[in-house]
Amino acid sequence: MPLDDDAAGPERPPSPLDDVRKSLGDVGKSLGDVGKSLDDVGKSLDDVRQLTDSQTLRALTHPVRIALIEALLLGGAMTATEVGERIGESATTCSFHLRQLAKYGFVEEAGGGKGRSRPWRLTATGMQFSSVHADPETEMAAVALVRMLRDRQFARYQTWLETNQNFPREWRDAAGSSESIIYLTPAELDELSEEVLALVLPRFRERLTDPARRPPDAVPVEILMLTYPISLPPPGDVPPDESGGDDPADGEPS
Repeated sequence: MPLDDDAAGPERPPSPLDDVRKSLGDVGKSLGDVGKSLDDVGKSLDDVRQLTDSQTLRALTHPVRIALIEALLLGGAMTATEVGERIGESATTCSFHLRQLAKYGFVEEAGGGKGRSRPWRLTATGMQFSSVHADPETEMAAVALVRMLRDRQFARYQTWLETNQNFPREWRDAAGSSESIIYLTPAELDELSEEVLALVLPRFRERLTDPARRPPDAVPVEILMLTYPISLPPPGDVPPDESGGDDPADGEPS
C-alpha cells in the first residue's frame, strides 16, 4: 500500500549541509553560464583571422590597406572606385592595394563586375594577433602594426573630442571614457579580458555582418579596451626564466 505524504514520517530538520549544497548548486550554475558565454565567444571568434607570421603582418602594415579593410568592414562589398571615394584615394591606388590584400587572404572578389568595377569583400570580420613573439622579426612586425592601428584609433577619438558638440545630446551622454586601477595577477587579467569579450562579442557580432539586425538608430561605435601594468612586478614574482637567471636547473623556457 503506498504511503501518502503525511505518513512519510516527521520532516527532516534543516542541516548546515543544505546551505553548502545550495551554494555548490549556485556555483555550478554560474560556471555553466560562464562556460556558455565562452562558447559563444568561441563561435564569435570563428570569423576572426589569427595572424602569426611576420610576412603577413608586414603586408597589412600600410595606411591605405588598413583604411580599405576598415571601409569594407563598415560598408560591405565595394569596388575599388567606391571604396576609394570613401577613403580619399584613387581607384588605381585602391585596386593595387586590394590585390595585395587578396594575395595575403584578407579580401576576395565578391562576384560580378570586371576590372576596377569588381566588388571586393573581406574574408573575415576581425583579426587577432599578439605583439609578443619568440621570433624578434615577427614581434617587430606585430608591434609596428599595433602602433599603426592605435594611431588611427586615437585619431578617431581625438576627432570625437573635437566635434562631439555636433552630436545629439543622447549620444554625448552615452559616449564616454573611464579609467580604473586595480591590482591583478597575470592570470586574473587574462580572465578579465575573456569575460569582457564574452559580454560584448556574442551580443553584437551579428549586427556587424547583417545590417537587418541593426536598430534604426544604431551607428558604428568603436570600443577600445587597453590593459597594461603601470609598474614592474616585485623581483620575487618574476619566474626564473624571465629574470635573466642562469641556473642550469631552470631549463629552457617553455
